[in-house]
Amino acid sequence: MHDNPFAHGQTNSLRHLANTLSETLAGEKSYRIGGIVSEVMPTHFRVEGMSRFLKIGDCVELDTASGNDIGEIVRVDAHSANVKAFEKLATSIGVAAWKRGPLTIRPARSWKGRVIDAVGRAIDDGPPLEQGERSIPLDRDPPRPLHRQRIDTPLKTGVRVLDLFTPLCAGQRVGIFAGSGVGKSSLLTMLSRSTEFDTVVVALVGERGREVREFLETMIGSNRQSTIAVVSTSDESSMKRRLAPKTAMTIAEYFRDAGEKVLLIVDSITRFAHAARDVGLASGEPPVARGYTPSVFSELPKLLERAGAGEEGSGSITGIFSVLIDGDDHNDPIADAIRGTLDGHIVLDRAIAQQGRFPAVDILGSVSRLADKAWTREQRALVPKLRGLVARFEETREIRAIAGHRKGEDPELDQAVELVPRLLEALHQTPDDALSVDAFQELANALSPKRPEAPKAK
Repeated sequence: MHDNPFAHGQTNSLRHLANTLSETLAGEKSYRIGGIVSEVMPTHFRVEGMSRFLKIGDCVELDTASGNDIGEIVRVDAHSANVKAFEKLATSIGVAAWKRGPLTIRPARSWKGRVIDAVGRAIDDGPPLEQGERSIPLDRDPPRPLHRQRIDTPLKTGVRVLDLFTPLCAGQRVGIFAGSGVGKSSLLTMLSRSTEFDTVVVALVGERGREVREFLETMIGSNRQSTIAVVSTSDESSMKRRLAPKTAMTIAEYFRDAGEKVLLIVDSITRFAHAARDVGLASGEPPVARGYTPSVFSELPKLLERAGAGEEGSGSITGIFSVLIDGDDHNDPIADAIRGTLDGHIVLDRAIAQQGRFPAVDILGSVSRLADKAWTREQRALVPKLRGLVARFEETREIRAIAGHRKGEDPELDQAVELVPRLLEALHQTPDDALSVDAFQELANALSPKRPEAPKAK
């Protein structure tokens, strides 16, 4: 079979035209660097003629009938660059492409109470967004390690089971690991209502479109005016789903640098990893673990490390990242990578949810690495004892089910059987319930012996 000489001639002509265009523009005092679309594929397109002026992460805009469509450079070689579009791909061979720098946004305090998309445009019914004084790139380096403040300020989330067994501190980063339908969104709703923060930034990544309005109007409630929501629904491109957590993180960093205590909620970081995998595959990376490309495992810590305590003189970003466990497999590569980066993990268990216990937190499987900073000395001694009673209660569940335990034979088990059901009942909490004020005092009231009622006077 012979090659088609016309096809080679057409490609060479496009390449020559694009190179000539770039060289001509480069010689002018005021110029734009441009190229030509030479190949279009379902997942991305290729631009020729300006490779030497590009780097990974730069954006290009196309002169198309629908306006200036924007895409991001995901791969560069000597003659061309692969570009992945943010919107639905609607281009053809020969369209002019022009270089733009990396995407930036200009946050302002007036963004509180607003809903925006992944590229920083308002999608609610409010007026156009007021632009801040400085332009901030969406890809930034984390704070310098030796200049970060130490984390030692306890936070009250208002969720009893967390404040008791996995307490958080300002600037901590924690993951909520759960399968689908286990109550992850309900727990995030309760956390978003905490009054400990000046600003709440919520990134809804790959969510169903119907859930967005419900979350904003029903679940956030009274915190709406201090909340900024960044939304990228499941029907949007992988580029937007990959960008939404970065946009939310950049907004959170703006308020952190202003000295505020910020709560950042990303639901879910797993869908960010899925989107990053799509981008990695389009750039030609090989899949290395369940289809995930190497760049996914480098992007995750780079994003997560941006949250946390700021440098001296600034505020903090307390990060809550939900991790969707595919098939309830907690050894999933993404879950493993995230667990090793964060400062704690809260595990939601399907078996607990099926028993009607909410939040369905697995007390024994959840860990806060900064718990010692939040507990007093007395609490530090009490909580392990409560964990021990819960462990004893759970490990003997089958024995007790067949009447294999008799009261008086095992004093520790007797105590667990008496106290743990009351403990679990005291931990029950839903989004409709009021937030906890003092979890330890409330637990003490629930576990204290009930006094017999005084006889009524005849």
